[in-house]
Amino acid sequence: MNKRTIVLSLALTSFFAIANTKAQEKKVKPEDTEVWLPEPMIVTPGHTNNDAPSDAIVLFNGHDINEWKGENGGDVKWKVEKEAITVANESGGIVTKKVFGDCQLHIEWRAPEIVKGSGQGRGNSGIFLMSRYELQVLDSYNNKTYVNGQAGSIYKQLIPLVNANRKPGDWQTYDVIFTAPRFNQDGSVKAKARITVIQNGILVQNNATIMGSTEYTGIPTYKKHNDKEPLLLQNHGDSVSYRNIWIREL
Repeated sequence: MNKRTIVLSLALTSFFAIANTKAQEKKVKPEDTEVWLPEPMIVTPGHTNNDAPSDAIVLFNGHDINEWKGENGGDVKWKVEKEAITVANESGGIVTKKVFGDCQLHIEWRAPEIVKGSGQGRGNSGIFLMSRYELQVLDSYNNKTYVNGQAGSIYKQLIPLVNANRKPGDWQTYDVIFTAPRFNQDGSVKAKARITVIQNGILVQNNATIMGSTEYTGIPTYKKHNDKEPLLLQNHGDSVSYRNIWIREL
């Protein structure tokens, strides 16, 4: 076969390929790529971005603490007043009675208006997803400390992208998307936990990988646990307040 024949053969092949593609394109209609089922479930939003949507579990509405118990069992001893719940010294933390895995969490918190202490000793508390993975609560407004321990950090692991803190005494918001870790049957990690956090409307953790359970000393590691575990609010000895807590299971 000479070069002329080869060129002619290739040209004819290209021609028929283009013609076939165009023919197929002519047969495709807009409705061929429309998906109608299944329809997404209808969820009614709250009146504002901070209000609980219709499918949320309201964990604290400003009045009762029926969704909570003491960290070590027994009744909650934190103070409920002015539509907020405030840490009470020497009373331990509090945990939800229900358990959660993948979730969307909204929670509002406030450091004491009267500033006492500095660094980690100033407005310190924490939100422990699955009772293990701590999203730090701290008065980080003009308050220097190690950056993987300031507000918006995943404590001792992930530094927040920015410092988005309001001044002490002002209410602050966390909106959290949390993906729980997955474990193999032998206890090894199949997929690590991931977290996105928006603080006061500003992104501070962007689908970040959590390296293991929160540790004050040492390297975080994973140990196999249940698919769902309680949410825990820490008592670190400072009078931090919380309000408007709701969660959506994902």
